[in-house]
Amino acid sequence: MDANPTLDQLQVFISVAETGSFSAAARSLNRAQSVVSYTIGNLEAQLEVTLFERSGARQPKLTEAGRAMLADARRIVADLQVMRSRAKGIRQGLEAEITLAISVMVPADALVAELKEFRTEFPTVALNLNVGELGMVMNLVMNGKADIGIGGALLKQDDSLIAERIGHAFLLPVAAADHPLVKLGRPLTLADVREETQLVVTDASGITAGRDFNVLSYKIWRVSDIATKHHLVKGGLGWGGLPASLVRDDVRDGNLVVLDIEAYEQGEYPLYALRRTASPPGPAGQWLIDSFARRLSTCPNKQHFTTMLHADIDQPGFSEAAE
Repeated sequence: MDANPTLDQLQVFISVAETGSFSAAARSLNRAQSVVSYTIGNLEAQLEVTLFERSGARQPKLTEAGRAMLADARRIVADLQVMRSRAKGIRQGLEAEITLAISVMVPADALVAELKEFRTEFPTVALNLNVGELGMVMNLVMNGKADIGIGGALLKQDDSLIAERIGHAFLLPVAAADHPLVKLGRPLTLADVREETQLVVTDASGITAGRDFNVLSYKIWRVSDIATKHHLVKGGLGWGGLPASLVRDDVRDGNLVVLDIEAYEQGEYPLYALRRTASPPGPAGQWLIDSFARRLSTCPNKQHFTTMLHADIDQPGFSEAAE
């Protein structure tokens, strides 16, 4: 028969190993020393290994097998503690798991900072993260595949969703430093960009089918995601709008140049927290919404961001100011 140690046996084993003696473990556990010794003997019999060297030493010493089993015992006890904590949270209304959909327009620095705090605040809540473009965030929330979405405004009216504005971002039209548009060295007209290839992200959700945003060129290359678009723009294969937070370092280092295109709309891109009307967030979900709102509401506007690009980009707080 396979060994089936009890939780009590494992806790006694850990106590003996950590206190260094059966008597110290007995005092720590408020038990008789004979009970502690009997428990360890039973555990060794079940596992069919010797956990402690007892002969010739005043204090029991872990055997090689004992050291290996100790690591397993600690992991099992820790996992059970996590399970108990999660069950307690569920009883109190805390979510066991949250699925979060995030737009690529949410600055990566802000996302990482928020999730670090979330992990500390809610260590027992599992997190599923989806990052995508355009209508993907809305689509996942609308279809019940995400509990919370952080992204752009509702792209179509849907009474089943609640959208709360929590911040903003913006796009910048950019091109590689050696791109023909950059070499013109002046503000660009619509005629200038018409014949140059523009890279555009295709909305996989289908929500924005038939709608193009800031598409000015006759020559269009469509790509599946913002990361690919970023690489192609840097490679000189075309120009296009990219999140300011994504191209910040490239612009600073001279790998990309912000294009001055009068016809390109560079207003703030509002960011919203999306959720289903019928599924109000629990404590962890509401914490995420509130925390993202605090951070994203402090994002700089376009003028402020442009000023920072030409100043010391390492100024305190800039990396976490989101844009």
